Parts: sequence; structure tokens; C-alpha cells
Amino acid sequence: MRGEPSCPKCGGRVRAPGLFADSWQCGVHGTVHPLQPVVPPSVEALAVVVNRAEVPVWMPWPLPVGWLFTGVACAGDDRSGGRATAVACSGPGPLGGPGEMLLIAEELGVGLGARYAGIAGPDPGPAMCLDKPPHAKVLAAGRPTPLWHVNGVPDDRAVFAGEACGLWLWAVVWPAESGLLLYDEFVLTDLRDAGAETDLLPCGALSPRVLS
Repeated sequence: MRGEPSCPKCGGRVRAPGLFADSWQCGVHGTVHPLQPVVPPSVEALAVVVNRAEVPVWMPWPLPVGWLFTGVACAGDDRSGGRATAVACSGPGPLGGPGEMLLIAEELGVGLGARYAGIAGPDPGPAMCLDKPPHAKVLAAGRPTPLWHVNGVPDDRAVFAGEACGLWLWAVVWPAESGLLLYDEFVLTDLRDAGAETDLLPCGALSPRVLS
């Protein structure tokens, strides 16, 4: 696990604001919202991200049967607040075997979702299959939300993207067949609105996906 902030787009080292710049800087990507160190999943770690976030913290709610919360990441600092969040969940895949999912909410240009998706980014727009009907529809914060496949991703995953609450919503699933979860009235809750219910959230071991 990393012990210092990193670039949300490439994972590289970032320079803190200082004499010559009033923002976090990546040597490759310039000004960025720093990705904070990832810690083992717990209700307390999740609460830190939820309280800092300026964007939704999406969680399947209720979780699919047998699934666990397995990690959370946040890009931003104490001054700007969380400008991107990623929540990891793991459990039995719809066709058998293990499945994993990352749900990312982010402002335009942050680049965290594209990094987890395995594409250049920073946003999904150019790679979204918008010439076809939506490939999945989820209920996000009570609103029907269409999601489209994202092209050009590695073969080991499926990536969907759309817009929710005026921000990018990404769903990245491993293996690709786990994307079937999103076809069956999948409900997402913004944990900033969930209240004390999150105290009962089942936690598993930290997913390596959230560290990639």
C-alpha cells in the first residue's frame, strides 16, 4: 500500500503545493487532484472519504448476495475536498467464480476512472459507444441512469460509463462477464445520503483492483 498521495491518472509521484505552484503537480500530467493513500477497507475508512467527498460515493445498495465492500479511494485534498471517489466491491460472479467491481464518480478531467478502466482518458467520452442504445441502465440516487460500453479496454474487464448527478459515473468489472450484474435493475446509493446504515456494511479484504 502506498503511503503518500499519487497522480490519479498514472499513479506517479506528485509534488505538494509550494513556492512555485499552489496546486498538486504530476511531472507528466501537470496539475492534478492527488489520489490519497488507500487503506484497508473499514466503515471508518469509508466514513473519512464520505465526509470529504464533493462527488457521490456510489455503492450498490443493497449489495448483491454474498458481496462485500473491499476498498475505497479518493482523489483530492483537504482544501479541495474529494473530486473523485472509487468504491470496490467483491463477491460471487453471476456466471460463477469471483467477481469484482469498481464504481467511480468524478469531475471532468480528473482521470481516475480512465486509469482503472485501462484507457488513456482522462474522460470516457471518446471511447463510449454512443451510436448504440445504452448497454445497461442502473438506478443511481433514485434516477434511471443509462450506461454505455467503453471501447479499447483490456480484455480482462468490462467498462461502462455514463452521467449521474452531473458527473461521470464509471463501472469497471472483472471478469467482463460480471457486467451482467448491471443489466438487472442495479441500484446505486450515494453513501453521503445513506446515514447510519453504513455501520452494518460487510467488509472484506482489500481488493488489489483499487491499488492498480
